[in-house]
Amino acid sequence: MNEQLDKIRHSTSHVMAYAVRELFGDVKFAIGPTIDDGFYYDFDLGEKTFSPEDLKAIEKKMEELIRRKLPFEKSESTIAEALKKMSTQPYKQELIKDLEVSGETSVSFYTVGDLTDLCRGPHVENTSELGHFKLLRAAGAYWRGDAKNKMLQRIYGTAFATKNELQQHLKMLEEAEKRDHNKLGRELGLFITAEPIGQGLPLLTPKGTKIKQILQRWIEDEEEKRGYQLTMTPFMAKSDLYKISGHWDHYRDGMFLVDGSGEEMALRPMTCPFQFMIYKSQLRSYRDLPIRYNETSTLFRNEESGEMHGLIRLRQFTLSEGHLICRMNQLEEEFEGVLKLIDYVLKTLKLENYSYRFSKWDPANKKGKYIDAPQAWEESQAVLKKILDKNGLNYVEAEGEAAFYGPKLDIQMKNVYGKEDTIITVQIDFALPERFDMNYINEEGMEERPIIIHRSSVGCYERTIALLIEQFAGAFPTWLSPNQVTVIPISEKFSNYALRVAEKLKSSADIRLEVDDSNESLGKRIRNAEKEKTPYILVVGEKEAESGTVAVRKRGDGDQGVIPLEDFIKNIKQEIENKV
Repeated sequence: MNEQLDKIRHSTSHVMAYAVRELFGDVKFAIGPTIDDGFYYDFDLGEKTFSPEDLKAIEKKMEELIRRKLPFEKSESTIAEALKKMSTQPYKQELIKDLEVSGETSVSFYTVGDLTDLCRGPHVENTSELGHFKLLRAAGAYWRGDAKNKMLQRIYGTAFATKNELQQHLKMLEEAEKRDHNKLGRELGLFITAEPIGQGLPLLTPKGTKIKQILQRWIEDEEEKRGYQLTMTPFMAKSDLYKISGHWDHYRDGMFLVDGSGEEMALRPMTCPFQFMIYKSQLRSYRDLPIRYNETSTLFRNEESGEMHGLIRLRQFTLSEGHLICRMNQLEEEFEGVLKLIDYVLKTLKLENYSYRFSKWDPANKKGKYIDAPQAWEESQAVLKKILDKNGLNYVEAEGEAAFYGPKLDIQMKNVYGKEDTIITVQIDFALPERFDMNYINEEGMEERPIIIHRSSVGCYERTIALLIEQFAGAFPTWLSPNQVTVIPISEKFSNYALRVAEKLKSSADIRLEVDDSNESLGKRIRNAEKEKTPYILVVGEKEAESGTVAVRKRGDGDQGVIPLEDFIKNIKQEIENKV
């Protein structure tokens, strides 16, 4: 985001806060930052929540304030003065006290009209530079993202320098909403959520589960072809295991802790420690390496409520997890093998709009976030950089984004709204072989530490399904579609032939299908199948029954004419096998 656009959005956020106070009186203000595509502001309204009508009223009041060409004026105050100035604003006081703890002796305020707000700035000169904005939605948000704190009311908005830019953005949002997996996935009956179950715990329906099953079987078969050995490990373990791995020290806040009849236990946030115990269960020789373990892992992470979204970020999810245990002289080749697997997976799924991020440690090692081994960090990052450069990957470097035990390559992808998430990671681990006392016997008969690559291949299955829903707008390729064919008899008279067609499709090509011989009109049944984004609709009547043919309608291409059933089976089998 350019500096001027950031100023416009930040200033519009303050004007929105001003309008809220004008309309709702005694309001407690929290924070109002800019974000990638706009801004938001959090308010404490007591028991009140914002309605769509409230947002319209706030917009109208904002327009009125902007027309007054109000200047933004900066002032400085000591900590004591600032606390007094914000005496009726507890959230602002908390922020001021945090600044004092961090070493600040003074803070800045900005005033627009008669609203004075704690703020670093910068802002536009006056409100005449604003005006092209839109309030998008209201939502609940816990103060500081912590479910232990009070639920506040958040208003999201966006703003641009010109009316044309705003209109283009709103049009993009309109198109994005049509593809939004959280909306479309529910409409297509792929998953649901239920309040008694809780946030971040979606239920996949039979259709959604079928997509996940197809992906899982494909990935496990592909990994087996590439020399991986499948494991199955427990969903929980004693704290002892996580203390060895370092998760207890570095990741405990993100774990679900369990009382196991007096034993301290936790649901697993990742599978690596379990697979390392399998490795350690017997003596290993240099001839045994590399060992490639894979597992379709159910994992648990205690995400903040404000972070969870649809199938993108969950408290329980399924990961295509893998760990390659190898000699140092095998590291480069094994890492490249992982890159080839990931490339194959992404190309097959047609997930193309991704980027690479080289995630490094923070040398300041703030709050003990990383294992304290500076030399090992520098050496492992140099190795990873060499591999990435050799393979010609166009990546950005991100300090402070590494795993706590080593640097990593993150494959990043944006959802339809432009929010970026990590879909796949590959990590070099220099630390855990030491912590788990993992060894192999080298050519000289001496014990030596292996090096480990942590990797995923398709990433989190649920997140991948979300991205596929958005990528294809719910119109999955035939090989991935939960229902590949809908057979529709013209009337009840031809239901028996429709059932024979269905049986032939199942027995000859294992096609997933439905037969719609309901009492609805033919047109309505065809529209229903199209609405469900079924790849193929086969309409059958007297002519088809007599000749052993089917009238084919292909999703997106319409009527394909009448062809022999055997030809259709041959064509669809080839399409599925080629995963096109």
